[in-house]
Formats: sequence, structure tokens, C-alpha cells
Amino acid sequence: MNRVGIGYDVHQLVAGRKLILGGVELPHDRGLDGHSDADALIHAIADALLGAAGLEDIGCYFPNTDPRWKDQPSRVFLEHIRALLDRQRAKIINVDATLVCEAPKIKPHLLAMKAVIAEALMVTTAQIGIKATTNETMGFVGRREGICALAVASLEIS
Repeated sequence: MNRVGIGYDVHQLVAGRKLILGGVELPHDRGLDGHSDADALIHAIADALLGAAGLEDIGCYFPNTDPRWKDQPSRVFLEHIRALLDRQRAKIINVDATLVCEAPKIKPHLLAMKAVIAEALMVTTAQIGIKATTNETMGFVGRREGICALAVASLEIS
């Protein structure tokens, strides 16, 4: 059976934090605020995978009330989700994601992001798609107050 899931995440940009997207630190004057490293891209991918598997959302597995996840790299979430998928005999077909931000430029970091995500999920980089766009200066993203990400994932469950 083929299954598809969708994920969305958003985090506010704040001073004093590193900007981590797709498991990669990007040069920027602010980072994303959150309990973990607040990697919106990985969080959206996590929810897409969990949804495709018919499981609960990321907050159920990695709640922001659990000190175990405080400041953790979000790639760890993908590794845990990969184990959940293995138990369900679910094979990842592909993941496709879009980052929405005005800055920084994402293109120079895409290959590194794909490599981190593919390694965490034990798939090839060809199975990971990542794109980036701006919000054309509109809304909270356009005002550079935050970054959001959307993702879809396709699984084959035997």
C-alpha cells in the first residue's frame, strides 16, 4: 500500500540562537526559537513521515515539555521516526519539502541538507527534494520574523 503524508512547521526567528535548517548550520544573524534546535524543515518532514504512516504528530513523540529533547538536533527525531517506520515495515519512497524564508539564501546549503536528511532516514539523496522560496515580503515570513516549511512524504507499507 502506498501512503502520503503532509507536514508543516513554523518557528520564530530570534537573536542569540544558531540557525539550523535541514540539520545544517546556516550563517545568519538570528536563529529559530524552539525547545529543540527548532529546525522547521526537519520538523515538517517528520510530520509528513508520521502522517504517511498513520501515526501521531511530532509533538506526541518529541514533546516540548520533555527535557530529553531540549536543544537536541532535530536529525535525531528523523532517526527515531526511521525506527518507527521500520517496525511498520514502511519503506520511504521519497520526501519533498519547501522552505519559505526571505533570508538567508538556501541554495548554497541544499546538498548538505539533503545529505543530512538522507543519512538520518537511511535513504539516498535522490529520494530527498528540497526547494526554497520567499514570501515576496508579505506576512511574518516577509517581515523576516520567522521561517516555515512544508513537506510531503510517500511511503510503501507492506
